[in-house]
Amino acid sequence: MQDTRNKNALIFGGSSGIGQATAAILAAQGATVTIADVRRPVGQDTATSMYIECDVCEEVQVRAAVRCATETGPLDWLVYSTGIQHYGSVVETPVAEYDLVQAINARGAFLACQAAIPEIRRGGAIVLVSSVQALACQEGVAAYAASKGTLEALTRAMAVDHAKDNIRVNAVLPGTVDTPMVRSSAERFGGVAALEQTLQQWGDSHPLRRVAHAEEIANLIAFLLSEKASFITGASYRADGGLLAQLAVRL
Repeated sequence: MQDTRNKNALIFGGSSGIGQATAAILAAQGATVTIADVRRPVGQDTATSMYIECDVCEEVQVRAAVRCATETGPLDWLVYSTGIQHYGSVVETPVAEYDLVQAINARGAFLACQAAIPEIRRGGAIVLVSSVQALACQEGVAAYAASKGTLEALTRAMAVDHAKDNIRVNAVLPGTVDTPMVRSSAERFGGVAALEQTLQQWGDSHPLRRVAHAEEIANLIAFLLSEKASFITGASYRADGGLLAQLAVRL
């Protein structure tokens, strides 16, 4: 276990799913963690984490979250794990829905980084939670895939721009992860009664034959934030259970 005492972390989207799992890991290792989200965490250890309500669509609220996190000193780590899913092709997706997905998944990350980077001390790190759908996607996820592709490009751009500040920027690309967002999607397609069966079917599409646990992705994020990843920047790490390694052809 790495020593993260005296480290200061800000996690956007830390109230559930991957963000919450990351907050729990960093807090357990002794870091000071601020969670910025539109909802209060459920079951989070408030003794080691601080919560601030934040709508990432609102620049004023994003900047307020950064100010709150830096009240005790500069930031060491920033994690952007906020995201929503919308289904539909380009033709089927209303412009308002597309704009909302972009605002939360991509523009929010831009706002968070814009506000936080001047507050990150040398040797700090940023991790953006993208998706394998930035690289290859299923049918009917045009807005979501576009937003995650934006995060990929933003990761590379910031890594180049801020290498001189000794700030590393990386992205994590999960496959299907057992999170509230994924469960909501499974319920939509399979119904409440078949939710677990739908999750298993989605898991079976991965060579490891299951969906990921949020903690498995969080462990990768914690590694990329740590000094063990000190020569890694501008990179995208897939944690997809082998999903993109396989061909669709079945023998």
